Amino acid sequence: MVIKELMRRLDQKEQRIIEIRRYLHAHPELSFEEEETAAYIEDFYQEVPVDSVETNVGGYRGIVATVQGGKPGKTIAIRADFDALPISEETDLPFASKNKGVMHACGHDGHTAYMLVLAETLAELKKDLSGAIKIIHQPAEEMPPGGAIGMIEAGVLKGVDAVFGIHVMSTMETGKIFYRSGNAQTGRARFKLTVKGKGGHGSSPHMANDAIVAASSFVMNCQTIISRRMDPFDTAVVTIGSFDGKGQFNVIKDTVTLEGDVRTMSHASRGLVEAEIQRFAEGLEASFGVETTLEYNNDYPVLYNDPEVTERVRQALIKAAIPEVEAVEETLPQPPSEDFAYYLQEKPGCFFYVGAKPAGKEWYPHHHPKFEIDEKSLLISAKAMASVVAAYCGRES
Repeated sequence: MVIKELMRRLDQKEQRIIEIRRYLHAHPELSFEEEETAAYIEDFYQEVPVDSVETNVGGYRGIVATVQGGKPGKTIAIRADFDALPISEETDLPFASKNKGVMHACGHDGHTAYMLVLAETLAELKKDLSGAIKIIHQPAEEMPPGGAIGMIEAGVLKGVDAVFGIHVMSTMETGKIFYRSGNAQTGRARFKLTVKGKGGHGSSPHMANDAIVAASSFVMNCQTIISRRMDPFDTAVVTIGSFDGKGQFNVIKDTVTLEGDVRTMSHASRGLVEAEIQRFAEGLEASFGVETTLEYNNDYPVLYNDPEVTERVRQALIKAAIPEVEAVEETLPQPPSEDFAYYLQEKPGCFFYVGAKPAGKEWYPHHHPKFEIDEKSLLISAKAMASVVAAYCGRES
């Protein structure tokens, strides 16, 4: 069976996966700026017997390698992202970031490392596979509009029957794989509200129109969206992350700008929150006599895992009996958003999670300057995705 040979070869390459991950971790690049990382991935494929390699896919250095099996069958896509974050690393790792102010604080270095070695191994065994596997290396997951849209528009999913992705999770126990059927991760939006009043002296408020007071009312009203407008069995979060009201202590502010973040777990709640924020912004004009300008942008949609495909993934993972995996468990919905959701709007698929919580030391969440993963999760990720590939493209499938 091809799965056994995949596992055997991946075992032999574990240290190589780790070495690649450490190199990438030391050389992170921001979204839409991943020139050296893309070149590294392209160079890797120079010695790999894949059937084709496309570069600059989507216009932002995306890369797609294709492995064509020895017999006809399904075509699947597997994706890994490779961008980093504008965060100054605070770990004491010997392979810590060498690029000031930039860090792989989300695990995309690990995603790329396991995917490269898995792609190589699949190419070595392609005569024993059926159908085709598209290996998608995607830039710019972290920054809207994200890299997925451009790659989809470039046709990476053309002819694809199903699409799959993995995220290593520092918040989940190493040695476990987690899945979620249906709505699995939140959709996201961001907004910017400018409130313009009339400036004045603090001693004479009647001669001014305080933008801070009006904007503060908006902040408090937004908190009622979740508590008084949402279905209690639905989920959403509204966060005001920026309130630009700084000025002189005795001067009434003329203009205030707010910026906020919205996360929703259904398309219905997404529309509701947007409508309520719009209503509250317009209401300030009537209530306070100010002028408002609202910019509201929905970006990453709710990530929806096809139930039938997700069940097949679960069964494949259990059947594979990966020695390093002690359990395959259902997880609660995940609060962060993920641009893999765009692929899942186009094709059925599943995005699942590999536990990567460091053992024996304090762990930190994603996007933290001390973020780290247990490197045992890298081989587990490679074997987990290999199990899914074998389930769809193995000769016995």
